[in-house]
Amino acid sequence: MNSSRFKTMKKNMSKITPVFLATLLWGCGVTQKNTNDDNKVHHFVAIKPGSTETDIIRVAANVTPSARQIRWQELEFVAFLHFGINTFTGREWGTGTEDEKIFNPTQLDARQWVRTCKEAGMKQVIITAKHHDGFCLWPTKLTEHSVKNSPWKDGKGDVVKEVADACRELGMGFGVYLSPWDRNSPVYGDSPAYNALFMGQLTELLTQYGKVDEVWFDGANGEGPNGKKQVYDWNAYHSLIRKLQPTATIAIMGPDIRWVGTESGYGRNTEWSVVPYDRPDFDSIAAASQQDVNFVPQPNLMNNDLGSRAIIKNAKGLMWYPAETDVSIRPGWFYHASEDEDVKSPEKLFDIYFNSVGLNGVLLLNIPPDKRGLIHENDVKALQGFRALKDKMYKENYARGAELVTTGKNVDAILDGNNTTHWTTKNESETGSIIFKLPAPKTISVLSLQENIRVGQRIEKFSFEYLDGTEWKKIAEGTTVGYKRLLRFAPVTAKEFRINIEGSRLNPTLSEVGFYKNPLD
Repeated sequence: MNSSRFKTMKKNMSKITPVFLATLLWGCGVTQKNTNDDNKVHHFVAIKPGSTETDIIRVAANVTPSARQIRWQELEFVAFLHFGINTFTGREWGTGTEDEKIFNPTQLDARQWVRTCKEAGMKQVIITAKHHDGFCLWPTKLTEHSVKNSPWKDGKGDVVKEVADACRELGMGFGVYLSPWDRNSPVYGDSPAYNALFMGQLTELLTQYGKVDEVWFDGANGEGPNGKKQVYDWNAYHSLIRKLQPTATIAIMGPDIRWVGTESGYGRNTEWSVVPYDRPDFDSIAAASQQDVNFVPQPNLMNNDLGSRAIIKNAKGLMWYPAETDVSIRPGWFYHASEDEDVKSPEKLFDIYFNSVGLNGVLLLNIPPDKRGLIHENDVKALQGFRALKDKMYKENYARGAELVTTGKNVDAILDGNNTTHWTTKNESETGSIIFKLPAPKTISVLSLQENIRVGQRIEKFSFEYLDGTEWKKIAEGTTVGYKRLLRFAPVTAKEFRINIEGSRLNPTLSEVGFYKNPLD
């Protein structure tokens, strides 16, 4: 897992031809039926020809996530478990020629993995069922390069099953990473043959292990043993997942979740979940209706701006496509003993949390099991320290109990603990404010804001102030909010605070507000 794999994404996306996309979107319209919640949804909207910038902003304000995207966003913190043949070779990308017999974890305990993740505050686990080397962590019937030919459990083990069972037992979401690139398969590069094999592997994973909550694809597409590159049939892959696991999100090389653009754990200060979809053949293929969206937008994920007014003003279509922020707890993605002293500190993980979850993203943190088949002690300790910091910060919301004064309506919703309710402005006002009059002065250094994304992402600019005598003084300011925005600032002690919404796409919505004390101050 490194950034070079994502450099192939745009190339792979370019293989999605107009004919392919026309078939995929046959009948796709502005409103679609979502089979999960049976409600009209607008997570993909076509822009009518001749629309003004004002029209487009109105449309953008009403693009909303699907039910599966909402569930995923509310996870906030997810684990990646990179484990496989590379764990035993010391490589990051295997060659596909490794002997299956080197895979032999002596103390593999998937419950320890999942329990460690849950205790760190994560809500879902994604296991690398097959990486680029083609070695499968389940006893697949479609290749000999798998655990069934390893000495582990005399070839009768199944890592995927053990992780899936542990997730169910501990109440965690379960996801699978399956690399389309396969450096072991002799038919990789024979596109029809390999696509059939890959679909078979997907079918095994999606039918043998109960509910799968996420399927994670990357964009790596190198050569196979025959020196050829594969043409991936993304349409078939996505459609199969929708059929077999309809509530699963499809991530990265998929239509539900996008890569944030780096592997640092740090997102954008302005992160829009609504991005343009601008294929030149768009008008001819976005006509009527289908049950779901299976195509992948093509924004330049390295840009700092993916969804501002300047970016979307000429869009032909808009889509809810939120950001996942991935990073490893170690320098590498697979376990290497030489990195045992390089595990990220609790303080570093806390900083990453603010710059991922706190920037309208979901944090995907990789924690690679070691050769024993255990999460290493140093990783466990770092995760425990991070969880302690987060729990200490969230222990008390100093905004609770405040008298609220607002120019808007339904203000009590921002402190009701329910992100499906919200404060908003009156009439068609795109600006507004809320004053918090605390019972007594409090010292705070963190502001948490959440929008009700079920009605869209709207806030474009906000500021936060405190009352010093008779003068309002600015503490912090920001642009987008989205599902969650966290801002840190120097500690301020005051009795009255004010949030100002200074710009929005239609009426802004705030679902939750929190004032906290940073435990590192």
